[in-house]
Amino acid sequence: MSEFNDRFRANFELARRSARKPSWPVLIGLTLLSLFFLLAVFAPFIAPFDPWEPGRPFLLPSAEHPLGTNDIGQDILSELVYGTRISLFVGLFAAFVSVAIGTLVGLFSGYLRGAADEALMGLTDIVLIIPALPLMIILAAHTSPSIWNIIIVIGALWWTSTARVVRSRVLQLREMPFVEAARGLGAGDVYIVFRHILPNTLQVIMAKFILAVAGAMLTEASLSFLGLGDPMQKSWGMMLNYAFSRGGFLNGYWWWYLPPGICISLAVLSFVLIGFGLEKEDQDIVSAGSL
Repeated sequence: MSEFNDRFRANFELARRSARKPSWPVLIGLTLLSLFFLLAVFAPFIAPFDPWEPGRPFLLPSAEHPLGTNDIGQDILSELVYGTRISLFVGLFAAFVSVAIGTLVGLFSGYLRGAADEALMGLTDIVLIIPALPLMIILAAHTSPSIWNIIIVIGALWWTSTARVVRSRVLQLREMPFVEAARGLGAGDVYIVFRHILPNTLQVIMAKFILAVAGAMLTEASLSFLGLGDPMQKSWGMMLNYAFSRGGFLNGYWWWYLPPGICISLAVLSFVLIGFGLEKEDQDIVSAGSL
């Protein structure tokens, strides 16, 4: 009993220190992410023009158009601001779909074990060995151009790493005394999984979700750059596609293609820093719990 109390106090103290003093990568990531969310929420107030409004094409950066205009005269800065909404939207929802699928597979695979574990992990291994990006390109090319189709394609193919990580954590938790006590009191498997095991895997799930957002944003930008995105939506990937296909790269219009590339890099970096910070804190808590 004394050993259990010592372990509990160590976990509590480490969690309290982590909550009070976030690591510097998490702080930097949160700062960058906050800026992008502000751009997305207040886009109508920040953008100087309607991003769909045509005007004089190929204007150089000026006081009126800080990033110039594109081939049909649309303000590039306004496109950049509004593109934050679509890029973040696709990244967040695609990550939610992939993490939700991976969490369910990992929970029941790790808890049920036996034949169910072999079947679910066999399916995970099959999906894992499939080259994801080429398959995404094929699926996106054979579906109608829509951000929802991109979300579904990304979410359906990127859940495997989450499933394996969650399963590993569940295999540890299912042998814990509180789970055995709940099982001894007659609690069902579904109740134990969602009431006792899932809350204790939330930190690792959140870390995988944050990293999945970064991957989904990069994938959306890649698909849009290849011309497989939704042309009716303004996103950073579509801006790069238009700059490439309409002379921006060829003529050296850096103000057209460089800003969306920088925004994609910074947004992905913010999520990666937060995700790595959360994973580090989770590893510290697990190490303290094993003392």
